[in-house]
Amino acid sequence: MANPAPLDHPLNLTMQAVFTYGSWAITVALLAYAVVQGRRQRSAFPLMLMLAATYGALYEPLYDVGFQLLFYLPGQWTVFTSYATPQPPWTFSGYAILYGGPALFICQRIEAGMDGRGLLKAAGLVELASFAFEAIGINSGVYEYFGAHTLRVLSYPLVVGTLETTQVITLCMAATVLRRIVGEGWGLLSLFLLFPAVFYGVNFGLGAPVLVAINMPEVQPGLVLAATLFSIASCLFVLYGWSRLLPRVQAMRRCDAVVTA
Repeated sequence: MANPAPLDHPLNLTMQAVFTYGSWAITVALLAYAVVQGRRQRSAFPLMLMLAATYGALYEPLYDVGFQLLFYLPGQWTVFTSYATPQPPWTFSGYAILYGGPALFICQRIEAGMDGRGLLKAAGLVELASFAFEAIGINSGVYEYFGAHTLRVLSYPLVVGTLETTQVITLCMAATVLRRIVGEGWGLLSLFLLFPAVFYGVNFGLGAPVLVAINMPEVQPGLVLAATLFSIASCLFVLYGWSRLLPRVQAMRRCDAVVTA
């Protein structure tokens, strides 16, 4: 049988406050940094990227239902509820920190000439940051992935971190190309469309085998393991592909600069 949602699991109220106030403080700092960088670059890109990632949290209930994640309910501060899944206020700041912040810094490095090896190193750092953030939340009594996930470390499913990493790197590549196509003006509002497209394209696309396996009425552990390994391998394949493609993207930029000059 599929694992039931732990609806009555107690919420660590102290950690709820820490996650809420702490994550929003970091988010405000990231937004301020994005504004400063935008002024230096004479571009709305840094701020739009951060805001697009924060906006993406509106659709978190879809992710929660698919990956069987529950923010513990008793005493929860709730912003809205969808699919019978209440959302705490730090969901938005969490998206800004986990996705917007890393994407902001990686996109800056890409613009500065990052190569494929550097992109893979950045992916490793994103994976570690994702693991640290979520492991703290899970093990401090704030939420959990209650589904029949396998290959967990400190109760955190490794496939989730790998999918999140692939999503962030894919976002960076797509946002970089978008920026070079639409320029630095109002066209950057399309980042608000790009973020959810990338987020669910990766998590519900590459993660589809896992979603199907853990949401079956009769969960088969062997099938979940096979699906998990397949999704992880797919992510690694995509990350490697982006690392091979990045030098070509950089070369195209140099050609454009020569033509413009």
